[in-house]
Amino acid sequence: METFLIRALQLILSLSILVVLHEFGHFAFARLFKVRVEKFYMFFNPNFSLIRAKKINGKWEVKFLAQNVPANERPKLDADGDTMVDTKGKTVMEPIPLAELEEGDWRKYPENTEWGIGWLPLGGYCKIAGMIDESMDITQLSAEPQPWEYRSRSVWQRLPIIIGGVLVNFILAMVIYAAVLFTWGQEYLPLQNAKYGLHFSQVMIENGFKNGDNIVKIDGQPVEKISDVIEKALFEGKQAVTVSRDGQLIDLTLPKGFEQKVLASGGAEFVSIRQPFVVEEITSGGPAAKANMQTGDSITGINGKQLYIFQDIASELDASRNTQIELNYVRKGQPMKSKLQLSDDGKLGVGVRPYFEFMTTKRIQYGFLEAIPAGMKLGWERLTSYVKQFKLVFTKEGSKQLGGFGSIGKMFPKTWDWQIFWSMTALLSVILAFMNFLPIPALDGGYVLFLLYELFTGKKPNDKFLEYAQTAGFFLLMALLVYSNGNDIFKAIFK
Repeated sequence: METFLIRALQLILSLSILVVLHEFGHFAFARLFKVRVEKFYMFFNPNFSLIRAKKINGKWEVKFLAQNVPANERPKLDADGDTMVDTKGKTVMEPIPLAELEEGDWRKYPENTEWGIGWLPLGGYCKIAGMIDESMDITQLSAEPQPWEYRSRSVWQRLPIIIGGVLVNFILAMVIYAAVLFTWGQEYLPLQNAKYGLHFSQVMIENGFKNGDNIVKIDGQPVEKISDVIEKALFEGKQAVTVSRDGQLIDLTLPKGFEQKVLASGGAEFVSIRQPFVVEEITSGGPAAKANMQTGDSITGINGKQLYIFQDIASELDASRNTQIELNYVRKGQPMKSKLQLSDDGKLGVGVRPYFEFMTTKRIQYGFLEAIPAGMKLGWERLTSYVKQFKLVFTKEGSKQLGGFGSIGKMFPKTWDWQIFWSMTALLSVILAFMNFLPIPALDGGYVLFLLYELFTGKKPNDKFLEYAQTAGFFLLMALLVYSNGNDIFKAIFK
């Protein structure tokens, strides 16, 4: 439960930062071009808000746990005083004249932005006057465009307002990466220093790899990091791989559709660094704790079978679920053994000492001025890498791997680590920028698509078309949201 809460808090904090700054990008450009912003909210606020505030006659009014301000609209009456309806029998609404609103009614001061915090932590929004958005508030659009509205601006002013959020997210990612590099530097394990070699999934073994091999080249190009292997073999589809095995170089070829086989295998790591199994921490109440194991114990075997590599031991434990095992380990140079009863998860209840404590890593430190271009480069590399990964979404196996908030939350560490938190926030900022730029109505990219159409044809899509497109895009996004989070639930229950 504690792990879930820590990950949930990291996810909510990260997304809150990203969403607020994304919406601020829209807000800043809107105000730059003197377009009114009616509302600016962190989180969504169906029916009521945790906090809402607005400047009224030069003074701030703040409401807590308050019902939302009602829409400034009323039924439109015909000459006989009867309520008007459209061709579908729906009541026609019109804006209420400001002069008819009571003094102190927040709707009487549309020139000032309403700021707030909603209760549903799934995002946020910036409601810009005269723009068809996710609120689907189209009453004001029935009137003539006003000088303070989005729709009264030229394409060249509306375009920056729309792309402001994406722009801020991408710049933010580069700023965070630069700050991370300046504060903590960059550390990784060169593959040539992986002295125990690499560990491969069953898919890789079926294609000629052996545990302990070390990958030297892919498509004739040297690879330095394990992330390079994942990038080239999985995302770029490179097939020619050269490995070092027992001092010899061996050429192997990955089959076409290899990435689909990896995805179909259940998302297990297809390549990882082999390392010794040395206990770093012990979970209270787990099998290791009951056997009085200690931090620093190095496991050397199970049931008389000599094993010392973490991945090999984990596989043996998994095959021994719900059984009693004899565990061999070394403590301060002395061989020891204990009998442990494994539960149905096949885990010892320990944390493992990280591999970089046993091998020589490469560490790069950055000065302030060096970190800026390095952060920009890293941000661009993350964007191009994600674009390569995104194509897998449109494959049969790739679609099954789509995940929602649960999958994103699992990307954060089990304990709070600021370096990992900010690195993850930067990555999510890149993803948010890219996803928002997709040409789907209801996303920023959809608006950009319509603006480009207007720019090249000289014709603006009519409001009714934009309303239908917005509705269709909204339902598409909701369907994707349900599907991706449904995938998380299915995996949690059945896998």
